Amino acid sequence: MKLLLTSGGISNKSIRDALVDMLDKPIEESNALCIPTAVYAIPGGAWNAWKFLNGQSGAPMCEVGWKSMGVLELSALPSLGKEHWVPMVKEIDVLLVDGGDPLYLNYWMKQSGLAELLPSLDSVYVGLSAGSMVMAPSIGEFFVNWTPPSGGDETLNLVDFAMFPHLEHEMLPYNTMANAEKWAAGMQGPAYAMDDQTAIKVIDGEVEVVSEGQWKLFTP
Repeated sequence: MKLLLTSGGISNKSIRDALVDMLDKPIEESNALCIPTAVYAIPGGAWNAWKFLNGQSGAPMCEVGWKSMGVLELSALPSLGKEHWVPMVKEIDVLLVDGGDPLYLNYWMKQSGLAELLPSLDSVYVGLSAGSMVMAPSIGEFFVNWTPPSGGDETLNLVDFAMFPHLEHEMLPYNTMANAEKWAAGMQGPAYAMDDQTAIKVIDGEVEVVSEGQWKLFTP
């Protein structure tokens, strides 16, 4: 699977160009599935899910001109036979995964069976904030809000680095570079602090930062 891990969505031309390159065809010819699950675990989640799906979230994902879009709600999948959704996921061009709570998203990715399926997909995975963070080995205590039944801050471990999104965001006063440095000091591996004009592109394990903004790599 090809990963485009963003902080603020498809927010500038560089990130959009990277996405088109990964799709190997225009966005207008590509079919998308939108996953809003993570956002339900934060205040106002139902309203924010609607904004995500209708292109009103301020973080461009669903509104960039896809040929078609569907909604994949992970918390519904355990009650369905896999024949109802796995073929669709295997055929889709791109998965658009909303932000919210990364541990809640991690829980439902595993419960639904999507986590097990992800490494075998040929599609492009585009994460937004928590949708990106969930790919890491862990998220760090700084970002723990919803607590999984098993406790801890571990996530999918599909990349070998962690992410601190929304760096220096005007609406998130605690997301400063100083706090990112403290967060990174507690992580076990490489860690990126990234603002909403930055994304991390991962293809076959090769990592490339795509940015028109501010970011920093912290190494152990």
